Amino acid sequence: MKNHYKQGLSIIEIIVAVAILGIIFLVVIPQFSKIRDNQVIKSAVQDTLSAIDKARTETLSSLNSSEYGVHFQSDQVIIFKGKVFSAGDANNEIFGITAPASITNVTFGGTSGVSGDIYFNRLSGAPSTTGTITISNNSFSKIITISATGVASVN
Repeated sequence: MKNHYKQGLSIIEIIVAVAILGIIFLVVIPQFSKIRDNQVIKSAVQDTLSAIDKARTETLSSLNSSEYGVHFQSDQVIIFKGKVFSAGDANNEIFGITAPASITNVTFGGTSGVSGDIYFNRLSGAPSTTGTITISNNSFSKIITISATGVASVN
């Protein structure tokens, strides 16, 4: 006599496969969230560094015979013309900070807050003040330091 076995999966095999997939998802999905958070903060830091560098470069090249500065807010970085930031100026160039990253602290010349301004000297490129800008999100935090020469670096 021949034994005829039914081909297919038993309920136990299906439960084991689902449990293994569940464990894999529980381990992998949080890692994707951290990778995304890391990329968001890297992008915010890069945009901030680009704005600082652009303002300093435009100042040193005496573009429009003017100084340029950078205004920092929690959700954006704004390049402005002159020594004083004016929110409504049409010449302002805005760099948005992608959420969930934000500028959480600006410390210039011993004064700390969630916003602040800096401008650069036309002849030397030196900043009006030195200090730090902290950019944070849910998982990470980076500190940008502006030195006395006007060069910005990240921790």
